[in-house]
Amino acid sequence: MATEESAGGARKATKSKLFEFLVHGVRPGMPSGARMPHQGAPMGPPGPPYGGSTAVRPGLPSPGMEPSRKRPAASQQVQQQPAVQNRARKKPVGFPGANEMPARQMDMRDAQSDPTLGSNAKRRKMADKILPQRIRELVPESQAYMDLLAFERKLDQTIMRKRVDIQEALKRPMKQKRKLRLYISNTFNPAKPDADDSDGSIASWELRVEGKLLDDVGKQKRKFSSFFKSLVIELDKDLYGPDNHLVELMGSHAKWHRTPTTQETDGFQVKRPGDVSVRCTLLLMLDYQPPQFKLDPRLARLLGIHTQTRSCIIQALWQYVKTNKLQDSHDKEYINCDKYFQQIFDCPRLKFSEIPQRLTNLLLPPDPIVINHVISVDPNDQKKTACYDIDVEVEDPLKAQMSSFLLSTANQQEIASLDNKIHETIESINQLKIQRDFMLSFSRDPKGYIQDWLKSQSRDLKLMTDVVGNPEEERRAEFYQEPWTQEAVSRYFYSKIQQRRQELEQALAMRNT
Repeated sequence: MATEESAGGARKATKSKLFEFLVHGVRPGMPSGARMPHQGAPMGPPGPPYGGSTAVRPGLPSPGMEPSRKRPAASQQVQQQPAVQNRARKKPVGFPGANEMPARQMDMRDAQSDPTLGSNAKRRKMADKILPQRIRELVPESQAYMDLLAFERKLDQTIMRKRVDIQEALKRPMKQKRKLRLYISNTFNPAKPDADDSDGSIASWELRVEGKLLDDVGKQKRKFSSFFKSLVIELDKDLYGPDNHLVELMGSHAKWHRTPTTQETDGFQVKRPGDVSVRCTLLLMLDYQPPQFKLDPRLARLLGIHTQTRSCIIQALWQYVKTNKLQDSHDKEYINCDKYFQQIFDCPRLKFSEIPQRLTNLLLPPDPIVINHVISVDPNDQKKTACYDIDVEVEDPLKAQMSSFLLSTANQQEIASLDNKIHETIESINQLKIQRDFMLSFSRDPKGYIQDWLKSQSRDLKLMTDVVGNPEEERRAEFYQEPWTQEAVSRYFYSKIQQRRQELEQALAMRNT
C-alpha cells in the first residue's frame, strides 16, 4: 500500500504544480502567494477576439445567403470545406480564419457533449499540454512549466514500467521461507476404580499435536492443518498389534488426508487406552504449492536437485543440455543423450517435447517429515512439551500489496480533473495569444491590416460559395468596357446558337421517327 500511495501522490502533486503554474504563475520552490511578473505587452482583452464568437470571422455573412446568389450542393460543401482549411494563403498575423477555430477547443466541446469522443480526446491530450514555441519565447518563465511537463512524462513512464514489472512478477509464484513451530505434548489419565463411566475406569493417554507460524504478521492467522497434505501417527505394533497401530484422526480415517471439503483446524488430538509409555512415529506430508516432486536418485545426482517443482526441474534439465552442448546442431528439436542421459532415459536420442512425458516416471512424491516421539505416562513428565521447527513456504505478503496496487483507482479522478483544468488553461492561453497578435498587428498598421483582412475575407468567401469572379468588380460599369468583352459576347452568343441548333435537330429527329 505504501508503493501505491507514493505513486499516486507523486502524480497528483505533479499535476497540481502544473495547474498552479499555469493559473497563478507559481514556479516550483516559490513561496506561497508569490507570483511571477508578466513580461511584454498585455495578452489582450478577455473574451473572444473582437467581441464576437471565435467560430465566425467579423464581416462574414450570416449562413443565410441572398436568393440571387447560388449556393453549392451539400456534397460540394463537404468537399470544399477541407480545401478552405488546408489552403495556404497569406493573411494578417494572428488572425483566426472562419474555419480555423483551434481544433483542440472544438474537440473538447465535442467530448463534453458526446461521451463517446472521450477516447479520441485522450489520445491528443499529451500534445495539448505543450505550450507553443512563440509563447515560450514571449514568456521565458514558462520554461518552468515545460520542465514540470517533462518530469511528469518521466514519472508516468516510470510508473508504467513498474506496473509492467509487477504484472510479470505476479505471474511467478512468490514464496517466502518461514518457521512453523510444532508442539507435541501428552497427558495421562490413570484408572479410577470408583468411576461410573467406562472411560474413567480404564487408564488412558491423550496425545496433542499443535503448531503455529512464528512471526505471523498476517491479519488472518493460518490454521495449523493448512500446511499439511496428510498426517499419519504410527503407534508401537508390539502394544497395539499390526492392525490397530495406525491412529484414526478426527474419528473418521486411519490417516488424515486433505480433501476439498476439509475444515482447517489448529491441531490434532488422539486418545487411546494404556498405562505404559508408547513409542510413536509422526509422518507429516507438507502441502507444497505449486506441487513439488522428489527426483529419481540418478537424475537427482546429475542435476544436484533433490525435491523441486516440475518447472524448476525442466529448467535444470535445459541448463544441463546447454552446458554439455547436447542439442543437435542440425535438428534443434532433438537432444543427443550422453552416457548419463542414456542410463536415465534409456534412449540415445530424444525430442524436447518428450521430456515432460519421460519425466513422469522419474518424479516421486516428496519424503514426509518423520518425528519420533515417546508418549510418557510418568506423572513427572506430564508438563513436558516437545518442540520442532519446520521450514515451510508461505505466500509473500508483498504479493497482496502488488495486486492491490494494480487494481487501485485511488487519486485517478482527482488526477483526471487536474488534467482537464490544465488543458482548459492551455486553450485559454492560446486564445489570448491569438488576441494579442491581432491587437499588435492592428496597432502597427491599422489601414493596411484592415485591407489585408478584407482581401482574406473575400478569398475565403469565394472558396465557401460557388461565386465565380469578383463580385465587387463586376458590379461596376468599367468592368464591362474592357477589350475582352467583345470576344466574350461573341462566344456567349455562339454557344447559345449551338445549343439551340442541337435542340431543334433533336426535335426534328423525333418527329420524323
